[in-house]
Amino acid sequence: MLPRALRAARRRGPLRRSISLLLVAASAVLAAWLAGIIDPPGLASPAPWAGSQIGSVPAERLAAAKAALVRIGVDGRAPKTGYLRERFGEAWDDVDRNGCDTRNDVLARDLRDVAFAKNSPRCVVASGTLDDPYTAKRISFVRGERSADVQIDHVVPLSDAWQKGAQHWSAERRRDFANDPANLLAVDGPANLEKGDGDLATWLPPRRTYRCEYAVRVVEVKAEYGLWMTDAEHRKAADLLGQCRTAE
Repeated sequence: MLPRALRAARRRGPLRRSISLLLVAASAVLAAWLAGIIDPPGLASPAPWAGSQIGSVPAERLAAAKAALVRIGVDGRAPKTGYLRERFGEAWDDVDRNGCDTRNDVLARDLRDVAFAKNSPRCVVASGTLDDPYTAKRISFVRGERSADVQIDHVVPLSDAWQKGAQHWSAERRRDFANDPANLLAVDGPANLEKGDGDLATWLPPRRTYRCEYAVRVVEVKAEYGLWMTDAEHRKAADLLGQCRTAE
């Protein structure tokens, strides 16, 4: 039988390795936060340059977004009364009539190394890899028990749209909005759940360098559909667009 001290040392080995890995991971996250690369909600990076590192879009697109923001109305949130997901049609309908539902269309668009289900070639996504825009995580998607690791986010949430104009739309227009590729992104599941129905004033992607793209997209969608913003959201949108850089 091994001496007690040797047995104890062997038991401590895996624990020490696990602690070392956790410390390395925590150090990487801390370094990214200090550098202003990631910014968890409510915990802004102390880096003096972090505030201006929110990414870029082409100059013409940024100019168009700034002009569109001027046209977006400002008003308070209407009551959420009457909101149901079903008000926006069947979830992931095949609006474009290409034989595939919207969820699979977006997965096929946003994932790389996509493999389709054998019984549904070029339609049902069986696996792929997502470089998540919200967190910068690289996520392996496999259909099945872990399908929720990758979710399809409405950039302008349906509930937010309902409270800012969509409750007055026709059922067909709400269905089109819920399935519009311009308002949909494949993203990290936990980040999507954290966002909930938050608008620009209450939630932003943890990955700072995606915030310009995100804000521009929100403005584009709301302008296209005639949705309004609260005063806080409108001011936040103007602030973010003002920080955006123009891509070369």
